[in-house]
Amino acid sequence: MKAAGAGERAGMGSRLAFLALVVGLVCAACALAAGPGYRMQVLSLGAGLQTIRWAAIGAAVGGAVAICALVILLLARGRQGRALAIAALVVNGLVAIPPALLYERLQKLPHIHDISTDTADPPKFVAVLPLRAGARNAVDYSPQTAIEQKRGYPDITPLKLVASPADAFERVARAVRSMGWKVVSVAPGDLRVEATDTTWLFGFKDDVVVRVRPTGDGSVVDVRSLSRVGGSDFGVNAKRVRTLLRKIGEDVPP
Repeated sequence: MKAAGAGERAGMGSRLAFLALVVGLVCAACALAAGPGYRMQVLSLGAGLQTIRWAAIGAAVGGAVAICALVILLLARGRQGRALAIAALVVNGLVAIPPALLYERLQKLPHIHDISTDTADPPKFVAVLPLRAGARNAVDYSPQTAIEQKRGYPDITPLKLVASPADAFERVARAVRSMGWKVVSVAPGDLRVEATDTTWLFGFKDDVVVRVRPTGDGSVVDVRSLSRVGGSDFGVNAKRVRTLLRKIGEDVPP
């Protein structure tokens, strides 16, 4: 009788493991389809983000079911479904954990989508303006954004170089090209470079402008990164600015 009871529990654990795996795979498919759906204009931005949200919630439930299945199998000493339960736990975790971590991070970041090393006189967009026609976010840099940026990203400041403006501009151009962005404009006469970066999942387009100005002992480089859509950028623009400044400072070779 004990063996029969253990066998029934093992069978139930295997069925739960299979159910959890199916839930995880469905949620993973929905999460992965959200970005392309938005890019193909099948889903609105809100619908795409909600799809990821509900996929993460569903995966969290699926993960809980996978844990229950694994516990049942361990207690019943059933080995046949353990691998299935572990696979279900991994799949559901991969779907649920990244959005949860991103949401937690969002709570600590300023709710802005425009980052500039110079908050008093941010670099101006010129060549990308026609490309931003119809963009939800304006190119005007608001005083409130400056306040939020200084509070959230105090480390983002202009880069000072002991180099002539012409040499500094060449370093900027090399660094921008190394980023893999679409270069929109390289204007040596204005000491300005503009480019557009496209995110991989949703295809969000963020515009970047880099300005070089002469100083008494060299040059100063300012970078601005602005999203076309979205209220918060999840820290993406700040990360982009930091990476570019680091590459300019290191002087990426051609």
